Amino acid sequence: MAEYSSILLENAVEELSKLPGIGKKTALRLALHLLSEETCETEKLANALLKMKHNIMLCQRCYNISDEKTCAICSNPHRDENTLCVVADMRDVLAIECTVSFNGLYHVLGGVISPIDGIGPNDLRIAELVRRTQTETINEIILALPATIEGDTTNYYIYKQLSEYKGKITVISKGIAVGDALEYVDEVTLGRSILNRTVFTQK
Repeated sequence: MAEYSSILLENAVEELSKLPGIGKKTALRLALHLLSEETCETEKLANALLKMKHNIMLCQRCYNISDEKTCAICSNPHRDENTLCVVADMRDVLAIECTVSFNGLYHVLGGVISPIDGIGPNDLRIAELVRRTQTETINEIILALPATIEGDTTNYYIYKQLSEYKGKITVISKGIAVGDALEYVDEVTLGRSILNRTVFTQK
């Protein structure tokens, strides 16, 4: 294990290495870079992170991250309010938006049903989704959940909960490899999967 001449540097490296995909070597490079920067630049980064942590909230309509009570997507008058894309989390919204293939609204569940992780239907925003179908004019619901057993289970559960919904329920096409999370799928493949979505059927 490397020995640091500064406990302050060691603490910074330790905290940075807790970030996803950041090992100790990368964390050390980042810490040394920040150390060599002008103080005002490092303060900008620290302030941006603190403001993000303290001020970001969930949209009261779709539950995506937002700076206001209603997010920029939900409040955009040019979005198609009659088409709703159901995703597991906010990272999926960002992934789909990068494809520029979808112009509707979203509903963020907050995960997928996973008994092994202690996540059941009541831990997700499925009841809120059902309420949206009752209070909003939604012609199509696109199920864009991960291509995993948990994702398929959640798709089926949502389908059953929407038994009184009169619109169309579709699922993104199988261009997504089994086991893939949407955030890791390339933009072209994800975009095609949304455009080539198919009607959801019970199996």
